[in-house]
Amino acid sequence: MNIVRRISYIFLCALPFLNLVIVGVRALRIPGVYQVVGGVLFAVILIAAWILGARVIASAAAGKRRLALAGSLLIAPWAIVSLLWVGLGAPFQATMTENHMRFLVLLASSIIVPSAFVVLKQELYEAGERFYSIVGFAVSIPAGVGYFVCVSMSVAQTMTRLGSDKAPLPAFLGNLYSVLEFVAVILTYVATAAFAASLAEARWLRRGAARAYVIACMVLLLLLVMGGLSYPELSASTAPWYVRPGFIARIPAIPWIMPGLLGVVLLRRAGNEQFEEGPNQPLQPTADRCTKRLKDDL
Repeated sequence: MNIVRRISYIFLCALPFLNLVIVGVRALRIPGVYQVVGGVLFAVILIAAWILGARVIASAAAGKRRLALAGSLLIAPWAIVSLLWVGLGAPFQATMTENHMRFLVLLASSIIVPSAFVVLKQELYEAGERFYSIVGFAVSIPAGVGYFVCVSMSVAQTMTRLGSDKAPLPAFLGNLYSVLEFVAVILTYVATAAFAASLAEARWLRRGAARAYVIACMVLLLLLVMGGLSYPELSASTAPWYVRPGFIARIPAIPWIMPGLLGVVLLRRAGNEQFEEGPNQPLQPTADRCTKRLKDDL
């Protein structure tokens, strides 16, 4: 079982990067093919997540359930992407109907990710980490609101264009979208860095790994700020997105990669705790766990 869980862990860690390839290959968007590929990949994700630790959600131990729930929610956007975005390509390559579906997935994810951070903050708070978890929680809420509003504008625009009105988005609304999306992405990177530091303080994540998360977030933030407030244009006549680092950092789903990886870590921890303590054993109270950890360190 340890080998199976290790394979599940590696697969889920690779999932966001695998999705970038599967989504980007437009040739996969063949009726009957992309549905099968998406369905199989989605099923494998569910199985891997269940084996790694998602099954703990059905456990009676509240602490482990919250941990598994937070991990599952952070992975959920990438599971949905795997199911629905196979061969979707860039927005200018997709049809209006496909882009409408794209923005609906982003809209759902803008609700799921902040919800996961709320659950994670509560568990970290009870574990005794009450600084970085609060910082992450504080910035994740406006980040989620900003994402929700700007993606809602995209959903509304595609709904309008699917109707009879083909007019472009007014300049004011276009600029408002750019500002909201810019702020939301920045705050998401900050929240991710804060929660990575919080997990390290709670000893749920190695400090070296937490440092790597923080550095990656800072680099992406720098690239984002260098790109400016205006959303960069992407079309068949512009340079590909994958050779434009500033643009990559701003693609709406990209800031959810590292939270997704943190979700895999949380699922593994929840599964490890259940494996060590037994399926029907409740978690020790927080004070007892801290005392036991201190004794182990000594």
